[in-house]
Amino acid sequence: MSEAVFDHLRAETYLRSPLHAQDRDWPETNCYLDVWIEVLPSLGLPPEACLAYSVTQDFEGDQFTFFKVPLEDLEALYGLKVTELAIYDRVENHVQQQIERGRLSLVEVDSFFLPDTHGVGYRETNGKTTIAVNRMDFDNKVMEYFHGLGLHRLEGDDFDGVFQRGDHQKSVAFLPYTEFVKFSTHKPSPDEILATSEALLCRHMKRRPADNPVAAFAKVFPAQVEKVSEREFDFFHLYAFNTLRQLGANFELFSTYLEWLVRQGRSELTDGVTAAKTISSTCKMVQFKLARAVMRKKFQGLEEGLLPAIEAWDILMDLLERHYGESDAGRMSIVSATGT
Repeated sequence: MSEAVFDHLRAETYLRSPLHAQDRDWPETNCYLDVWIEVLPSLGLPPEACLAYSVTQDFEGDQFTFFKVPLEDLEALYGLKVTELAIYDRVENHVQQQIERGRLSLVEVDSFFLPDTHGVGYRETNGKTTIAVNRMDFDNKVMEYFHGLGLHRLEGDDFDGVFQRGDHQKSVAFLPYTEFVKFSTHKPSPDEILATSEALLCRHMKRRPADNPVAAFAKVFPAQVEKVSEREFDFFHLYAFNTLRQLGANFELFSTYLEWLVRQGRSELTDGVTAAKTISSTCKMVQFKLARAVMRKKFQGLEEGLLPAIEAWDILMDLLERHYGESDAGRMSIVSATGT
């Protein structure tokens, strides 16, 4: 028997979120956030509101912070309680039980068995990724799951592969990291979501990097690329994903967040939208230059390509500090947002 969390949704008719539109600089972000970008609209909630945390992204020396929406933000904004699901039985049994209780499970699986990765990794490479299971049918070995750019369907051998059943069973028990989501009976109003989101932005501004992380990256970028060029070319993709892609996708999403605030009447943030988009587009352009540099073994001048993003980060943070920082203007913005 088929059970589903969102019974009205079907993979074959599902419409993806505009945040995953193909005309964006980075249609896919990372596996965990991509799930929430699709799940939140399925609940009738705006995913843009949870993106305030983007200002905290830093350069960590070998990568930019892998951005994930904080679980406490999801609870504050939408009343969603995300908790680790203890796995002591077969994974699919736990997931099925949560579905029967109307709860969504987020599970780490091997992308080797996910048909939506066709042409990228499906049946070719093994990789850890997060999915959210909407529907399961044990009798017919069918599952529908949120991943990447939408809601997808797998069946048969892929079902067995994802859960290490049948011919894919291994001697060591499959115990992935798994979370489950408890939905709130109270759906917050648009005004409540806006006020909470702006209060979260004020809090996250206090946690942002003290120094420009794009400038810090630019200083070591050419030397890092020179070392990358000595590795197999596949390593280039890993490096680019964890540096330029993480930075660019993070700030493209933040530009979407600011556009959402502008639509709520915060017109003073319009220049911030432009600055955040500049960081995103610069990263996309520099990623093309990076590929050529690796192929040609020429690395000088790469850091200059990042100058527009460096300047845009400073402009963006100065603007946000005026409206959401610890200055009087920042406090007034929060007072206006919360109505207190």
